[in-house]
Amino acid sequence: MSTELTPPQGQFILFQSAEGHTQVECRFEADNLWLNQNQIAELYQKTVPTINEHLSNIYKEGEIEQNATIRNYRIVRQEGSRQVSRDVAHYNLDAILAVGYRVRSKQGTQFRQWATNTLKTYLTKGFVMDDERLKEPENSQYFDELLNRIRDIRSSEKLFWQKVCDIYATSIDYDGSAQTSMQFFAKVQNKMHWAAHGHTAAELVFKRADGDKPHMGLTSYKGIEPTRKEVITAKNYLSEQELDTLNRLVTSYLEFAELQARQGKLMRMIDWATKLDDFLKLSDFDILTHSGKISSEQMKQKAKVEYDKFRRVIDASPTQIDKDLAQAINSLERKKD
Repeated sequence: MSTELTPPQGQFILFQSAEGHTQVECRFEADNLWLNQNQIAELYQKTVPTINEHLSNIYKEGEIEQNATIRNYRIVRQEGSRQVSRDVAHYNLDAILAVGYRVRSKQGTQFRQWATNTLKTYLTKGFVMDDERLKEPENSQYFDELLNRIRDIRSSEKLFWQKVCDIYATSIDYDGSAQTSMQFFAKVQNKMHWAAHGHTAAELVFKRADGDKPHMGLTSYKGIEPTRKEVITAKNYLSEQELDTLNRLVTSYLEFAELQARQGKLMRMIDWATKLDDFLKLSDFDILTHSGKISSEQMKQKAKVEYDKFRRVIDASPTQIDKDLAQAINSLERKKD
């Protein structure tokens, strides 16, 4: 299983002993790993009272600092016929290992080795892959989800730009100037967008940016509402189906281009442009043969106007607190009457 490091929400990764007898779902958050007492007991094959006693002695003896190694997480448990939500104390890796050294079990040794390797990978790469688990047929849905997320990451402008530049830098007539590189990248990006939904990037933003629509017509943004930077990114306006098509197209093209580059053939920039068209034709996509009806400057100006309109609507809208206050005042006034 692949788990991305995205504090503060946290993610879960699975520890399984070498024999496969012990499986514990571990919470990874804030660059650390957390388990509650029940999970620690399951990990070391001991009882909860034994784990509690070890933890009490560890803190009493000052081996580690208590406040820095305990954190409460709300979990839902089934109690009889109902589900109950409770805050449960979780202990970080320092506390877990301190207990492990006292119980000195085989599982404890295996866990220490796993935790060291896993956390090292997390902190350097940002993810961990459970290769064997992903290879199992019953986990195909997780593998598909992983591929979708990888496609989405690879088609992000920053990574796509970097990969395209790396590939085209192998051209014998490659011009490394920023202006030339950006023009060529824009050309490639527009061909991809045209194939996915029939518009250039600028045309898409110009067509769909609308200050009167919720979230200005964007389908993807990071915060509560989109920012000025986000409203000029074409990918943020795509429907789920369009986004999936673009992601698959970009990923396939990057694989194709990398294979071409590894063959070691001498290529010029015009050759790469031809290869891109060949790739799109082979995939039965329409080929963009013009620069589009909307320029980048026209798109940015339209997006600015619509964003200013959008912000005026948002800023003028009463907050929930304002609404509650107005409702309370009206209620008091009705009582006076």
